[in-house]
Amino acid sequence: MTPFNLIATARALADTGRRGRPRQTDLRRAVSTAYYALFHCLAACCADLLVGGGGSDRSATAWERTYRALEHGVARRRCQAANIREFPPAIQQFADLFVDMQGKRHLADYASAGNFPKRIVLRDISDVAEAIARFQQVPSKDRRAFAVYLLLNLRNN
Repeated sequence: MTPFNLIATARALADTGRRGRPRQTDLRRAVSTAYYALFHCLAACCADLLVGGGGSDRSATAWERTYRALEHGVARRRCQAANIREFPPAIQQFADLFVDMQGKRHLADYASAGNFPKRIVLRDISDVAEAIARFQQVPSKDRRAFAVYLLLNLRNN
């Protein structure tokens, strides 16, 4: 499951090619799927940069444990923290969008009221795709530092 496959799924849900409006259930699922593209991009980044990417001499068990170690709430709080500004702009923008899309996912998945306009959902999906592409272009040393920041407990000096 790659982030861009999730983006393709989100686009297919939001823009079915039918006349008129897509169902709200499809638009809500598209928002949720777009968020998960960001989340799985981060999880893969953490595992690949801390344990080793595909083709490397890595422990499959260690990779999976690291991938699954990313927690939604912890990641959101770290992305909102003031020290996120220590990272390059592309990581900061990714973090801001992660927080925003997590909030939208909660509304999409759990709120009974509210509409999700197709044009806004499609814009959010495009924003997510662009943020992932920019994030993946950030030097690995900076993405590795971000992975450590997301996964490890922080201690005050």
